[in-house]
Amino acid sequence: MRTLTRNHRIAEFRRITQDPVLFIGLIIVVLFVIITIISPIYAMVEESLTEKGRELFERYLTSPVYQRIFRNTMEMGLLVAAIGTALGFVLAYVQVKVAVPFKRLIHFIALVPIVSPPFAVATAALLLFGRNGMITYDLFGVRYDIYGLDGLTLVLTLSYFPVAYLNLRGMIQALDPALDEAATNLGASKWRVFRTVTVPMLVPGIAGSFLLLFVEAIADLGNPLVLGGNYEVLATRIYVSIVGLYDTTAAAVLSVVLLVPSLLVFIVQRYWISRTSVVSITGKPSGTPQVINHPLVVWPLFAAVMAIVLLIVIIYGVIFAGAFTKILNVNNELTLDHFDFVINGYGSEAMKDTTQLSAIATPIAGVLGMLIAFLVARKKWTGRHALDFATMLGIAVPGTILGIGYLLVFNGPQEITLPVIGTVTVIPKLTGGRAVFGGAAAIVLVYIVRSVPAALRAGVAALSQIDPAIEEASVSLGADNFGTFRRITLPLIRPAFLSGLIYAFARSMTTISAIIFLTTPRTKIMTHQILNEVENGRYGNAFAYCVILIVIVLAAIGILAVAVGTTTGAEKTTIEGAA
Repeated sequence: MRTLTRNHRIAEFRRITQDPVLFIGLIIVVLFVIITIISPIYAMVEESLTEKGRELFERYLTSPVYQRIFRNTMEMGLLVAAIGTALGFVLAYVQVKVAVPFKRLIHFIALVPIVSPPFAVATAALLLFGRNGMITYDLFGVRYDIYGLDGLTLVLTLSYFPVAYLNLRGMIQALDPALDEAATNLGASKWRVFRTVTVPMLVPGIAGSFLLLFVEAIADLGNPLVLGGNYEVLATRIYVSIVGLYDTTAAAVLSVVLLVPSLLVFIVQRYWISRTSVVSITGKPSGTPQVINHPLVVWPLFAAVMAIVLLIVIIYGVIFAGAFTKILNVNNELTLDHFDFVINGYGSEAMKDTTQLSAIATPIAGVLGMLIAFLVARKKWTGRHALDFATMLGIAVPGTILGIGYLLVFNGPQEITLPVIGTVTVIPKLTGGRAVFGGAAAIVLVYIVRSVPAALRAGVAALSQIDPAIEEASVSLGADNFGTFRRITLPLIRPAFLSGLIYAFARSMTTISAIIFLTTPRTKIMTHQILNEVENGRYGNAFAYCVILIVIVLAAIGILAVAVGTTTGAEKTTIEGAA
């Protein structure tokens, strides 16, 4: 049986090589993974395995201080992943399946946290809930200490739950209503239909969202720098090792330690999903979507959603208010000085550079994500698991370490010997000094690397819902793989493609840790400028940056939604004909 399976995979790979378009696509994604992900990570791992690195491994793994830091990191990551995935699921389910008012407003507000720098949320939360916070102290007279796990869980959950929301909302919209109708006709209650039909169909999206939020949380740098206090995590210790101690070996060792739990979660998620069949799109006629309107279900869920929405509105209300006042809660006189500083001063170049680089990275990340998802989920060839695994490393590795890896690999002629592959000469001088585009090329690559995994997971989750018989019917009628993907598969996974594009642009506009060491005087990035303003206590300027950044990203989301659109009548006919 094992021989037959191996032979089948080899035969599938040969079929890929016989399709010119698909084979070229495979070569492109493999080179992309090797050059932009494997090489920087391998450079960091190689650095950690030096004699000094081995000594540091022994010291860190046996030190009570570092053991506590590791426990803190895992605790924070699991809490944020669990709570963020739950919030995303509730909002997505209410949006699609529950008859509540203000759905468009809820959707709009739910997207806001993903379009702003995370440390901006941390700064606003500090002003609201800190020891002298406007809510905790001014309103309730309580000097609450927001520093530590409580504050980090709050701001990280608010910052990253929209990733789960977008992913799960697209999957719920893609569910075939005929499944609910069939269960109801067999006498199942609404609760039983939800528990035995809806949730199992969403397992890929739930598990994928949990993975993304977990690795995002444990690799986040901005929020722990602002709200960590004495609650130290691995990401901040890595940052201190580089910036404070200039010890790249120590940073490499800690990054390897941080990589282990990310990979464990990924492996568990893959094993779980591989044992679950969740096909829900078969190409057959669908039933009428069922909407829950029972008051005992609608109003409690609506109250829970509105509580989340209210918290988001308060957090971002502080950001907007701070942008238009002299010093929020100290001198509330209205002013436009902060926007004048950003638009007419030093910030204009940062706005231009950041938007252009993000616009370049977004479509590349979206297309690569969908292409890799198709190769991984639909083509059972030898090496697909390695490709999936290697691509996910782009988000599993802490952003700060990825940035340092780029400095090590791309800042001059470099040759790296990789196992099996052999010696690889990577592209020289993408950063620093006389670098290509003044460092812009390296920043675009980092944007793409950090965004592709989200598009990949959304694409795999969507493809796992689609019956392969639809594509097989197209191929049997004479269509090639590219034509089938373009005319059949892509329209069906359009919601996942859109969520991948939205995440890619928003992530590129708001990331900081991965590119903090790659910016140059010729290439200015808005998040870097915001962090500088926060560190210097100029919160008004920082909030003005955030407001402009949010407006840019929301405008881009609208443009992407119109560009990607919904399935046209011609595409629907094509899909139904293929079935």
